[in-house]
Amino acid sequence: MNIEENLHQAKQLLEEADALFITAGAGMGVDSGLPDFRGVEGFWNAYPKAKELGLRFEEMANPEWFDSDPQLAWAFYGHRLHLYRDTVPHEGFRKLLELSNTKKYGAHVFTSNVDGQFQKAGFKEEQVMECHGSIHHLQCIHNCQGKLWSADDTFIEIGEGFKAKEPLPACPFCGAMARPNILMFGDFGWEYARTDRQRERLAAWMERLEEEGAKLAIIEMGAGTAVPTVRNTSEQIANRFNVPLIRINPRESFRARIQLPMGAIEALSHII
Repeated sequence: MNIEENLHQAKQLLEEADALFITAGAGMGVDSGLPDFRGVEGFWNAYPKAKELGLRFEEMANPEWFDSDPQLAWAFYGHRLHLYRDTVPHEGFRKLLELSNTKKYGAHVFTSNVDGQFQKAGFKEEQVMECHGSIHHLQCIHNCQGKLWSADDTFIEIGEGFKAKEPLPACPFCGAMARPNILMFGDFGWEYARTDRQRERLAAWMERLEEEGAKLAIIEMGAGTAVPTVRNTSEQIANRFNVPLIRINPRESFRARIQLPMGAIEALSHII
């Protein structure tokens, strides 16, 4: 692999495109200081309480905790809510936004991240599809009305033993426990209407690009193979438009025409 040649090709593709499809997984946030929970050790470093309980990320990120131990569930998600709220998106987001603003058809983002960092960096709400939902929106644990509300007024205080202090967030419609509007593991109660609307907007944008013969560039950052939704989407769209995929990933850049085995900021500073 000739990395210099790949960087040159990526830069050329981004310059010549008139539309950008930006896809991102957890690795995108690492340069902003966010944990990517890579492997059980990475998760346990971020959440020592989970290590003490012997829980992996997949076991902790499960809606059943809101029934069995809501104070633990809200300590976990409350900590993440405040972490994402306090995090400043790294320089790479700004570079992508500025580049997309020069394109005739702009950009659309597809991300598995629930942290809202793209919107915080200045991307418009209607430009972003969050396939796993968002921590900045809440829903009823029973999804009683099929409605979401903003988490902006939610503040979780975490006490001894990694337990959220009462009162915990409640549904304004029925008074039951509230939970983040995030697709968790083994989750049958997730309200997906918001994500469906995002998917429809993305599909309409793609159709317009096809109809008008737009020149699309696809750039993927920090999307691993453990939950391959983002990688699969990048590859499907690259095949559909018959264009090379630019894949930025320090450890898993394989299976792309243009592989950049580096972090997001490093790669983006070279190619934008």
